[in-house]
Amino acid sequence: MNVDNLTMTIGKQKKIALIAHDGKKQEMLDWCEANKEILQKHKLCGTGTTARMITERVGISVKGYNSGPLGGDQQIGAKIVEGQVNMVIFFSDPLAAQPHDPDVKALLRIAQVYDIPIANNKATADFLVHSLYMEQEYTHQIENFRNTVKKRAELL
Repeated sequence: MNVDNLTMTIGKQKKIALIAHDGKKQEMLDWCEANKEILQKHKLCGTGTTARMITERVGISVKGYNSGPLGGDQQIGAKIVEGQVNMVIFFSDPLAAQPHDPDVKALLRIAQVYDIPIANNKATADFLVHSLYMEQEYTHQIENFRNTVKKRAELL
């Protein structure tokens, strides 16, 4: 067994987090409406207002967490660590300053650590949800960061 890597499996039914900054919420709603048939086959969650708006306006069930500035991004990051989220669709607004930018960066970092698919815009989200992997299980190797950190500490 290679302790430098871990085998991770994303099941056939994905656990998808849906997040949108205020300036991108309408784009997220339109995208969810266009992809409703695909999304309703999966388990969905999202940050506060985004989750509520998708549930109310698109008619698909989205479990809501806190809004981003109130810790929602961190809650979703924790769900990634726990294996309860394995894909993120995050329509971020590159032209607006975000008061919770460190939280957003932490979420993006944890998605990278756990090597889960993350879309930061509509085009990438389209590529993800229309991928062959949306309909099947996906198994891949990720770096065992605990082992990497342990090795680095031993070198100090």
